[in-house]
Amino acid sequence: MNAVAFPDPEVVDFVSSKLIPVRVPADDPKLAPHYQVKWTPTLLILDAEGVEHYRSLGFYPPNDLIPSLLMGMGTAKFNLPDRPAACRFFEQILAQYPAGSLAPEAVYRIGVSRYIETHDVNNLIGIYDRLATEYPDSPWLTRADPYRLLKK
Repeated sequence: MNAVAFPDPEVVDFVSSKLIPVRVPADDPKLAPHYQVKWTPTLLILDAEGVEHYRSLGFYPPNDLIPSLLMGMGTAKFNLPDRPAACRFFEQILAQYPAGSLAPEAVYRIGVSRYIETHDVNNLIGIYDRLATEYPDSPWLTRADPYRLLKK
C-alpha cells in the first residue's frame, strides 16, 4: 500500500486531517490477535473505545481508498447511532466518487439510514430505484430487490 495509495497526496491529506492512523504489524503479539488481523493490508475503522466498526482487506488504489475510509467513518456513525452524520459520509462518497466501487453501497446505506430515522418506506423504495437506474450491475441491487415489492 505504501507504494500505491498511501503516498498519494490526496490520501495523505485525508488520512492526516480526518483520522488517527495507527500501523500494527500482522505479527504483533497483542493487537493482531485482538483485532483478528490475518492479512495485510487490513484497514480497520475503530471508535475512541477501540471498537471496530468497519474492516477492509487488500490494496486499494487512491481513488478507492478514500471512499473506503469514508464508508468506514459513515458506518461508525451509523452504529453510534448518528444516522444523519452517517448519511453525510455516504453522500460524500456519491458526490466525489460516483463511479467508484463503493458508490452503490453508499446509496444503499443512505436509504437504510433514512428509513431507520423516518420509518418512511419510500426511502427503501428509493434505494431500489436509484440502484436499478444508476448501478444496475451492482450486487447491492440484488440486496435491495425486496424493496421493489413495497411499491404500490
